[in-house]
Parts: sequence; structure tokens; C-alpha cells
Amino acid sequence: MRICFNKSSWSRTRWSETLREFRDLPKLSKIGEVLRSARLTRAVFSHRVLAGVEHRFVLRSDLATVVDVGANRGQFALAARHYAPGARVISFEPLPGPAAIFRRLFTGDPQVTLHEAALGPAAERRSMHVSGLDDSSSLLPITSLYSSLFPGTEEARALEVQVGPLSDFVGRDEIRSPALLKLDIQGFEYDALLGCLDLLPLFQSVYCECSFMELYTGQKLGHEVVALLAQNGFVLAGAYNPVYDPGGQCVHSDLLFMQLPA
Repeated sequence: MRICFNKSSWSRTRWSETLREFRDLPKLSKIGEVLRSARLTRAVFSHRVLAGVEHRFVLRSDLATVVDVGANRGQFALAARHYAPGARVISFEPLPGPAAIFRRLFTGDPQVTLHEAALGPAAERRSMHVSGLDDSSSLLPITSLYSSLFPGTEEARALEVQVGPLSDFVGRDEIRSPALLKLDIQGFEYDALLGCLDLLPLFQSVYCECSFMELYTGQKLGHEVVALLAQNGFVLAGAYNPVYDPGGQCVHSDLLFMQLPA
């Protein structure tokens, strides 16, 4: 694999920021996994987007549709395109800055669609609490607990964004089986799932970040998300990527749910 770099396009600051992202990875294996792919490596050095390769265990190659709610710069979408290359990826990201990077990253890729919107129970305009680290932004206020656990995530500003149910953006015929619904939206997952209920039977699996502490004011915790999905025919099938506080308590984890056979 040969990688060419345009040195004039790289400032010392950009190199420093990129190297810091690698240094801060919880597992060095993530770096090695990224470096195995020319496309994923180019995404780091051309767009400073590090693919979410830690999610590879749920991205089966036979997936036909991946709905990516909380796309940010395209970290999960990149992993989906790599590990489920035949899947159509439908992503949602309401913040214009990350959405612009996402669009540049996937320019010319016909299998990826981006909606600059957030999912929720009703069509409305809502205030987004934009964090100092934009991937920690939420439609719910950021708590002091969250910013103490993850320094730099305090609210920096507010921004009005479009919100609506999944069916406002995606038709039933666009969700081909087998389909995966992924949600990572900083405490708003339960509310977003309420906006997906009419299309939820079309998904065979749901992959959702769940919190076990109130990191955002008014958020539903993991057991409530588990109960909601159980009421709609999904059972907990796995837990991935747990994050712990200094005392050893689990702060949040990615949970995989599978639809029970009819």
C-alpha cells in the first residue's frame, strides 16, 4: 500500500491533532485495523476522520441497509462501508460543521446518503446544545457530571436544528433486509427510537449507545431503552465498547439488540 501526502496541505497543528487522536485511542489495535485499509487510512490523513472500527463486530457483510443516526463526521459510516460493503448507508447529522466534513469524505459514493437532521418523535425545530467537542453535542442539556468525566465537553453554544421521525426522511422501500439501525446521539436515543417505531419492524438489529448515569438532563437510561425495545420485539444480544468512570462504574456502552423471530 502506497500513500502519498501533499506536505503543503499539512500544518504542524494538523499533524499534532491527528497524532493526538491516535495517542488517545483506548486500544492500539484500532490503529492497526485502520492501517490495513487504504481507504480508512486516507480518511485520517485527508479528512482527519478516524473510522469507527471498534464497531466491526456488528457490521456483518450481508447487511443491505445501515441507518446511521448521529453520524458526526462519518466515523461509523466509514466502518459500515468497509465491513458491510454491499449496504446502503443512510446517515443523519444535524450539525453543519461535521455534516460538511461527512459530505467531503463521501463525495462520489452513491451508496451513502446524508440527512442534515436529527431524529425524534415529532417534526419540529429544537435547540441543540453544542459541546466544545462537537461529537458530545445533544438535544438535551449537558450535565456537570458529563463535563467532569470528559473535560472539554461543556456547552459552547446553542443551535436550532431540524428534528423529525425517521419516516419523514426515509421510505419503507429504502430499508432493505437485513437492516441495522444504529443510534449514538448523546442521551437522546430513547426519544429518537420513539420516532422510529413505525419503521422499526423493518430492522433485524438495533445498535444503540446506552448510558447508565444521567450525562444529559432528562435522558432515559440504559434499562429504559432495553425495556422500550423489548416492548417492540427486540432482545439484548450483546454489549460492546464499555466506558468506565475512575471508580470502575460503567458510564455507557454500545448495546446490540436483535429482533425476535415472528
